[in-house]
Amino acid sequence: MKRTFFVLALLLVVLPPAPALASGTWTWPVTGPVIRGFDPPESPFGSGHRGIDIAAAFGTTVVAPAPGRVSFAGSVAGRLFVTVDHGGGLLSTCSFLSGIAVRRGDLVAAGQPLGQSGSGHPGDVVPNVHFGVRLNGVYVDPLDYLAPMSVVDLIRLAPIAP
Repeated sequence: MKRTFFVLALLLVVLPPAPALASGTWTWPVTGPVIRGFDPPESPFGSGHRGIDIAAAFGTTVVAPAPGRVSFAGSVAGRLFVTVDHGGGLLSTCSFLSGIAVRRGDLVAAGQPLGQSGSGHPGDVVPNVHFGVRLNGVYVDPLDYLAPMSVVDLIRLAPIAP
């Protein structure tokens, strides 16, 4: 009995927590069409697109996709970013924001505002939010984590004139 307990205790100390698996249940950070998809690089420093770009009007509220703790909220090369640590080696980042509503260390709930959308990557014509997900330091396809978007969320009806 003592030996079994010791082995279990040792395993708990040595083994890191299991990584969070893609659930397909996260809230979209903004509602809009994906205008550029995930294109993983062939090497850690290779070219590619390490997330997805979601079209959104400048100043749209950007929300947390899932609960977690803000691990970064600030400027990188003059652009605003917010990263949320969801535990289990899973991080999400919303990039190219026009404003930030949280600070490092804040606990956030799914759907809680993180900031406002900006213009997207330098040179983008359509304003958007770049949304990236990393699992144990490796970029993964964010669409694997996001809930399916209803076509109703993308359709805007115009009023009919009398």
